[in-house]
Amino acid sequence: MKIKDLIKIGESETVEFKKSTGEWKEIVETISAFANKKGGVILVGVDEKKEVCGVSIGKGTIEDLTNKILNNTEPKIYPEIGIQSLDKKNIIYIKVEAYPYDVVLAFGKPFKRVGRNTVRMNNDEYKRKILEIHKRELYFDGQICPEAKFSDIDEKKVKEFLRKAREKRKLDIDETLSIKEILRKLKLMKGEDLTNACILLFGKNPQDFFIQAGIKCIRFKGTDITAAADGMPPNFGHC
Repeated sequence: MKIKDLIKIGESETVEFKKSTGEWKEIVETISAFANKKGGVILVGVDEKKEVCGVSIGKGTIEDLTNKILNNTEPKIYPEIGIQSLDKKNIIYIKVEAYPYDVVLAFGKPFKRVGRNTVRMNNDEYKRKILEIHKRELYFDGQICPEAKFSDIDEKKVKEFLRKAREKRKLDIDETLSIKEILRKLKLMKGEDLTNACILLFGKNPQDFFIQAGIKCIRFKGTDITAAADGMPPNFGHC
């Protein structure tokens, strides 16, 4: 969405306006809040009344702001920072992605977004969120597959699965979405990274990443499990 459109809509759960870089502490806190929820965009040079006041951009303005963000967030957050001109005035935009791997702190404190406000998490909420994140990390299938790239994904498998799931399970995911968006909705990605489950389910060659992994199917004659009719080799695409 264009900056002009964001200003027109106004502040929200994912959009924040700041009049100047002098509010850098509040900017860092909002970055923590955005990272701990859905992500968002901060526009510096716009006041709360949607008026474009602009900011003065010097040689070290962006670098100084970047350093303040890095030095006061934990884990360190690297947002996309840029400058756009509107009505002949400079606006700094800061795009923050959601960070689902940990609770992001600003000045050693956790923040969250509630409507158009940035508020401090209470201790119970902070502890609960930490436990939820760590619980997810315990499961192998939900962990990031470090070497995996999108070129390793068999798009035909994804589309075939989606088609069958929509027909038989009434899965409500639009088939016209990009592969990346489909995988996100299936919770097979963490940020921009593919999970182990994603590679095992839809990888072109899962064994390239997990030599020991496989699925073996055995068909039995009748109900006697001691009499196997035949076995099938591991094949993720058709089992």
